[in-house]
Amino acid sequence: MTDAPWWRGAVTYQIYPRSFLDTDGDGVGDLPGIIEKLDYVASLGVDAIWISPFFRSPMADYGYDIADYCDVDPLFGTLEDFDRLLAKAHGLGLRVMIDQVLSHTSIEHAWFQESRQSRDNAKADWYVWADAKEDGTPPNNWLSIFGGGAWQWEPRRGQYYLHNFLASQPDLNFHHPEVRAAILDCVRFWLERGVDGLRLDAINFCFHDAQLRDNPPKPKAQRTGRGFSPDNPYAFQYHWYNNTQPENLAFLAELRALLDRFPGTVALGEISSEDSLATTAEYTQAGRLHMGYSFELLTDDFSAAHIRGTVEQLEAQMREGWPCWAISNHDVQRVLSRWGGERPSPALANLFTALVCSLRGSVCVYQGEELGLTEVDVPYEALKDPYGIAFWPQFKGRDGCRTPMPWSGGEHGGFSVSVPWLPVPPEHRTLAVARQEADPVSVLQGFRRIMQWRRGQSALRWGDIRFLDTPEPVLAFLRCHAGETLLIAFNLDGNAVQAELSLDGQWWPVDGHGLAQGAFDGGRLRLPGHGVLFARQA
Repeated sequence: MTDAPWWRGAVTYQIYPRSFLDTDGDGVGDLPGIIEKLDYVASLGVDAIWISPFFRSPMADYGYDIADYCDVDPLFGTLEDFDRLLAKAHGLGLRVMIDQVLSHTSIEHAWFQESRQSRDNAKADWYVWADAKEDGTPPNNWLSIFGGGAWQWEPRRGQYYLHNFLASQPDLNFHHPEVRAAILDCVRFWLERGVDGLRLDAINFCFHDAQLRDNPPKPKAQRTGRGFSPDNPYAFQYHWYNNTQPENLAFLAELRALLDRFPGTVALGEISSEDSLATTAEYTQAGRLHMGYSFELLTDDFSAAHIRGTVEQLEAQMREGWPCWAISNHDVQRVLSRWGGERPSPALANLFTALVCSLRGSVCVYQGEELGLTEVDVPYEALKDPYGIAFWPQFKGRDGCRTPMPWSGGEHGGFSVSVPWLPVPPEHRTLAVARQEADPVSVLQGFRRIMQWRRGQSALRWGDIRFLDTPEPVLAFLRCHAGETLLIAFNLDGNAVQAELSLDGQWWPVDGHGLAQGAFDGGRLRLPGHGVLFARQA
C-alpha cells in the first residue's frame, strides 16, 4: 500500500509549544525551541508533528483564544520562525500539522471588537448575539464547559453573546456566509504557507441551533463526560442544540474542498458530542474530514471490554472514513497515571504505546509519552488553567499534563534558564531525555523500537481489524492486510494469564518490538504480566 496517503497509519507527535523548550529565557516554550529539538522528534520514528496553537492571543485559555489567526504570538516567535520550523521539519521527513480553532475567537479579536460596538456595524452578526428574556435573563439554558451559563451580557449592544467555553471566547456565527468565508481565508493562509494538515479543535461546535432551543435535562445516572466531573453543571444537560448541528456538514464539505486544492494535506477533527463515535463516523464520510478522533480512549476506563467496545462501535459506523486514536493529549490526565494507577511501572508506557499503535487507524502521541511521564500534582497556588481554578478541588484542571518537557536532570529539567510557567517536578527530571538516551532499556529507547518495528508491519499500518472473544484482562484481535494476518494480544494486568483462542493453523511469534512476549500454541494463549503477543500465521 505504498500509494496510500501519508497520513493513513501515520503516527503524529503532538507538541504543546508552551512546554516544549524555552530558548529566550522567559519561562515559556517557543517556536525556536521546537526547531532546536526537531532532530530529536525525527529520531523517535514518528511521521508528523501537530503543534498546538501559537497564534496571537491574550492567553486566557493558553492559545485556544485566538486574537489573530494569521500571525504568530510574539511569546512564541515570528512568522519567519514558523517558516524555518516548516522547512527544517520537511527536511527531516516530518509533516507539519497545526491546530485550527475555528468555532470561537478571543474577545480581543478585531472581529469581535467591532461586532460588540453596535447592532448595525459591518460585523454585527459575525458572533452569536441574542436578546435577553423579558426578565433580563439569558435567552436559553445553555451552559459553558468551563462553568456557569454560556451567555455573557454586553452593555454596548444591550444583548448577550454566546460562549461555549470561557466568557473571553465568544462563539462565531457560522450561519453567516461572510464568517465562513473569512475563516476559510485564514485556513488558506497556512495551507499556502506549506502546512501539511490541520487538527481542528472542537470542530462540531461551529454551528448552534438557530432557534436557540433549550437543551433538555440529563438524568443524574448519565452525567458523565470527558474532562469534567459529574458535579460540573455542564454534565446536567443533553447538548443537542449548542453544538453538532446538521448545518456543519455543509461547512465541512467547504473546508474539504479547500484542502483538496492543496494535494497531500489532511484534516483531523476533534469531536466531542453526545454520541462522539457516531459524529466521528458522520464527519469522516467522503467529501468531509479525512480523519476524526474523540475522547473515548482518553477516559479512566482501562479495560479490554471498553477498548474493544469503543473500536467496534466506531468500526460498525465508519464505512468510509479513517479513524485516529489517542490515549493522551493536553486536555486529560497523562495516560501512565490514568491507566497505570498511583505508582505505575514506567515499562507500562511502552505497553500503552504498542496498544494504541496496533489499532486500525492513525495515532496521535503526546509529548512526554515516549518518556513515561506521569501526571504532575500541581498545587493550587501554581495553577494556570482557568478550568482547574474554577473547579478546584474536585477537578484540578489540565496543568498536570502540561508541565514542561524534561530534557536534562538539571534545574528546571533543561527546559528553561528561568522559572518555567509550570513546575518541572523531581520525578520528571529523573526521566529526562538525556538520561534515557544513555540507557538502552529506557522507556524512550523502547518507544523508538516500537515505532521502527511498526513501520515494517503493513497489517498494523493499513490492515482491517477483528476482535477475538477473550476474558478480562486480555484484549486480542487480528489485523489483516494483503494476505498477511497478525494475531495481537495484550495482557492489561500485572499477573500472568492464560486464555483459549479458537484459531486454526500455526502461529509464529513476531519479534523486534522489545516487549515481554507471550506464546500461542494448541489453542492456548499465554501472556506474562503486562505482556503482549504478536504472531504471524504460518
